[in-house]
Amino acid sequence: MSFPTGIGTSDADSISLLGQDLAHDLMGNVGFGELAFWLVAGRRPTPGETRVFEAVLVALADHGFTPTAIAARLTLLSAPESVQGALAAGLLGGGSRFLGVTEDAGRFLHDLVAAHEGDWDAVALEAVRAARAEKRLIPGLGHPVHKIEDPRTPVLFALAREEGVFGPHLALFEAIGRVHPEVLGRKLPLNGAGVCGAALADLGLPVDLLRGFALLARAAGLLGHLAEERRRPIGMDVYLSVDRNATYEP
Repeated sequence: MSFPTGIGTSDADSISLLGQDLAHDLMGNVGFGELAFWLVAGRRPTPGETRVFEAVLVALADHGFTPTAIAARLTLLSAPESVQGALAAGLLGGGSRFLGVTEDAGRFLHDLVAAHEGDWDAVALEAVRAARAEKRLIPGLGHPVHKIEDPRTPVLFALAREEGVFGPHLALFEAIGRVHPEVLGRKLPLNGAGVCGAALADLGLPVDLLRGFALLARAAGLLGHLAEERRRPIGMDVYLSVDRNATYEP
């Protein structure tokens, strides 16, 4: 019986990953972002694709002192020997608001791109009108902090154009940014998590795994928060501020 895999195998003398010798062919020669792309896509990315993909990972790594970071810090406070538990608390706490927008936006755009072609402004206008009629939010449109413009969005647009990987998903997302005020009556920013979903979809990565890339990026941010918590603890202050202001009722 055999179980073929192109991902990784090992024996007493070597470790193979993606058909390469891990110790001699990959270590020191392949960056982590490139390897992550390669593992998922099954092909080695071009330098331009790697640059845009790693820009996405950087964009999603951390976005302030969010509830996911607080959950990780408080878990470390209560179980300091369990770094894996603290990481899990931060990652599992990242629902659609913090970690799902990348997947939600990528899927939303992917479905529209699969059903249409050509005039992206017209497609965007139809999609925004349909969403408003159904009282649905458009993933990636609007941001609670960056109410004018998310600083990540224009940078990713520019990088994708520069590297020749600006495809239909990014074009449609950009079109939504142009046409939505006509329907909604107000200007909302295209947020960074949404543009990351569009960029990943244009790179040909599976939309079902886009949340996984957000998790991959956020793990680095959470590790940073945990390291900072060890250097300069604030978890107890956060806990006490909640506990002292809580009113317990039967």
